[in-house]
Amino acid sequence: MAGLPEKDLVDTGGISGMIAPRPFVIRRIERDTADTFTLRLKSGSDRNGLHFEPGQFNMLYVFGVGEVPLSISGDPAKPQFLVHTTRVVGPVTGALHRLKTGDMVGIRGPFGKGWPVDEAEGNDIVVIAGGIGLAPLRPALYHLLAHRKKYGRIVLLYGARTPADILYRRELEKWRARFDLEVEVTVDRGDESWWGNVGVVTTLVPRSPFDPLNAVALICGPEVMMRFAVMALRKKGMNIDDIYVSMERNMKCGVGLCGHCQFGPKFVCKNGPVFSYETLKNLFNKREI
Repeated sequence: MAGLPEKDLVDTGGISGMIAPRPFVIRRIERDTADTFTLRLKSGSDRNGLHFEPGQFNMLYVFGVGEVPLSISGDPAKPQFLVHTTRVVGPVTGALHRLKTGDMVGIRGPFGKGWPVDEAEGNDIVVIAGGIGLAPLRPALYHLLAHRKKYGRIVLLYGARTPADILYRRELEKWRARFDLEVEVTVDRGDESWWGNVGVVTTLVPRSPFDPLNAVALICGPEVMMRFAVMALRKKGMNIDDIYVSMERNMKCGVGLCGHCQFGPKFVCKNGPVFSYETLKNLFNKREI
């Protein structure tokens, strides 16, 4: 996931799961916002890097501290570099934040089921991201743009709390300059420097230029935002089978053994993190789950 929303998984005397971590060296650290940063990693043992599908995640291990699940946020076409964006939310992400270029972390993965980018060929694509939810969607955007002729309209709707919280600002500006990609950015609260949209990201859906009867939606963000995004898409006429969400829930082993990420009858690490909303619609509104 882009970052564990509640707490990190602190080391209690061993690596969870059955897969040993591989060593990766930090090549670059980017400070995206006040509490969000991106690690650019390179394998310390494999020159070919780590191949992954858009939407998959890794378990990052900080030696002596513990490990945390983080969605991969780099380009699937460049497996020699592994990119992860996260927010400081606990002891493990805090330890990652304190690391420096040249330090080493352990990687287990990639795990999980990713975005259906191949199955969506021939359709319009609407990508809806809230806050740091843009990070798990970025590999899908890289793939869509690298195979641009295989898709219809591509629309990116992105919402952040404030202008200072906007992720990947320079990249968003480059994407907005393209003629084959529609990008709309909104913030919950603007300031004197902000001249763009103000309001939650779901308010952008009704006027977005895509065909709801021939489109696939990819959504990632807080669960309440995803629920309202689905409602907005359904109101616009989209089929529920064409809507996909990425769940950000606690994972510990990554291989479906510990049960830490169980979501009703599903396991986020094995059956997700990307799900068709159709498979989750009866679980989203149940507080006990």
